[in-house]
Amino acid sequence: MKCPYCGYMESKVIDSRPAEEGSTIRRRRECMACRKRFTTYEIMERLPLVVVKRDGSRQSFDRVKVINGLVRACEKRPVSLQQLEDVADEIENELQGALEREISTAEIGEMVMARLKDL
Repeated sequence: MKCPYCGYMESKVIDSRPAEEGSTIRRRRECMACRKRFTTYEIMERLPLVVVKRDGSRQSFDRVKVINGLVRACEKRPVSLQQLEDVADEIENELQGALEREISTAEIGEMVMARLKDL
């Protein structure tokens, strides 16, 4: 890892711990040349998901749109925002785990409806 202060290419890891609910790793490093410390974050790379709309157009998957739809569907129900975010996380993780990189809006809608039924 390149030092942000002096540009030296070698550093050692002082401390390593999970961050953001385990989705990233925070590493505290020390430069071998100037001895200054800095922090790096290691994030798992996710493959992009493409949503195919009814008219055939394509957009990248947006988790916020799923959450907004869930909020609208449950606005007069006793469902917390945390529960809706958990549902959105489940859907996104299931889509990321699938081999398909393209998914139709109808399939996403079916996944949402199945989970709303459980709520």
